[in-house]
Amino acid sequence: MSSLVWWRDAVIYQVYPRSFADADGDGMGDLRGITSRLDHLAELGVDALWMSPFYPSPQHDAGYDVADYRDVDPRFGTLEDFDALVAAAKARGLRVVVDLVPNHTSSDHAWFKAALEAGPGSQARERYHFRKGLGPDGELPPNGWQSVFGGPAWTRVPDGEWYLHLFDTSQPDLNWDLAEVRQMFVDVLRFWLDRGVDGFRVDVAHGLIKESGLPDWTEAQVPITSPGAEHRTPPMWDQDGVHDIYREWRRVLDSYDGDRMMVGEAWVSPAERMARYIRPDEMHQAFNFSYLMAPWTAAEQRTAITDSIAGVAPVGAVCTWVLSNHDVVRHASRLGFELGHSTQGGIGVGDPQPDEALGLRRARAATMLMLSLPGSAYLYQGEELGLPEHTTLPDGERQDPTWFRSKHEVRGRDGCRVPVPWQQDAPSFGFGPGAASWLPQPADWGRFAADAERGVPGSTLSLYTEALRLRRSYELGRGVLEWNDGDDLVDFRNGGIRVITNFGQVPAPLPPGEVLLASGDLAADGSLPPDTTAWIRA
Repeated sequence: MSSLVWWRDAVIYQVYPRSFADADGDGMGDLRGITSRLDHLAELGVDALWMSPFYPSPQHDAGYDVADYRDVDPRFGTLEDFDALVAAAKARGLRVVVDLVPNHTSSDHAWFKAALEAGPGSQARERYHFRKGLGPDGELPPNGWQSVFGGPAWTRVPDGEWYLHLFDTSQPDLNWDLAEVRQMFVDVLRFWLDRGVDGFRVDVAHGLIKESGLPDWTEAQVPITSPGAEHRTPPMWDQDGVHDIYREWRRVLDSYDGDRMMVGEAWVSPAERMARYIRPDEMHQAFNFSYLMAPWTAAEQRTAITDSIAGVAPVGAVCTWVLSNHDVVRHASRLGFELGHSTQGGIGVGDPQPDEALGLRRARAATMLMLSLPGSAYLYQGEELGLPEHTTLPDGERQDPTWFRSKHEVRGRDGCRVPVPWQQDAPSFGFGPGAASWLPQPADWGRFAADAERGVPGSTLSLYTEALRLRRSYELGRGVLEWNDGDDLVDFRNGGIRVITNFGQVPAPLPPGEVLLASGDLAADGSLPPDTTAWIRA
């Protein structure tokens, strides 16, 4: 694999279409809104944007329940709007990556409607996982599998059979043992590649193949899949058969010009299992969730970084680095808690609240540390503004199916999906021409608006812009780390840059050299305060 392909050190910016920019004023973001804000991404200095789903969907799970894989939902625009977005992005030097959701369809998909109509034993039902129930009258689910969103992973239909859904009831899992299913997605890949996309983010990449016979499994769902009881892999995750699928997809991508790529959402461990997804004939990248979830200590961060790099080295792949996305609490809030506090279930009004100042200080330090690492980095929309989680979102406004399926015990992911503020003094803070937005923005978010931060020394937006400029200038994404010792420090050299993050409680002296950038003000004596990262010309 050439070391010069674009994605090996790219910084890719995730756009959540519902919440990025609204052009038509209906309160929901759309493709024309994204196009209108592309200059922001170009000025920020990212290499590509990845868009979460914009396909026709009943939106029971914010578009991750796809009813048609080869069109645009009218809420977001048209295929012509999509083509215009791609053209506008490429005119600014930005590549475009789109989300692919292959584990399940929407219950509104034509295939699932046909399956319900055709009845038990039909070919249409073979496209999904329909089974007879247990108990005298089949009144019990076929096995004990649980949904990631809470509750059983099975729903019964009027004729008595049950269908599998590892997520919401509106997201029936496809049967990837069927050739027809595999061919459909090859056709989907080609449809979007022909429209000029540069790659795909593959949703639930570790879940497509289920263990033959769907054997029982009653252990709790955990964020990162690893061998459970008696070192057995959960029968719904990380089955070896998924790799044949990605080898076929890789051949499709390789048949197109332009270094098209795939990045997998595969919540698996250890690193050796993750590396299997990014062998030279499979995916190009996989998200590094072990790094995202690493606690804020020098030892844990060093371990996460070194283990990640060592884990992918045998297959010749590069690491990805990510701190926030549409499924986790934003790191500006997640890092605002003391060690050991879990935010996995989201944060609500009645929950312990993060220390905003501490969270932002650590988030800025964490971002500078992340952007100094070799490989590819992923940013989530709004983090360049220092956006925190909306932790006081009224429960009555929540839309995440996790909130409902958990019977209001798990807050869910709405807090990280609140629309972006663009203008300090404008309706919906410039998100759209109207005052409404599909999730309400906090009243004080004007201070995070892009126009309030642009060009302001010390703002989070200015920090990100300068860090991305220096990352490119010093080719940090293509470097090799040389580590230095330090109990409360992460301290290494990457090419011409010395990177130091202070995880301790007291300022740390800095070595000689020009401080090119720091995530916060240095102490009066020039030392590095706690929860601060500095880049020093080595």
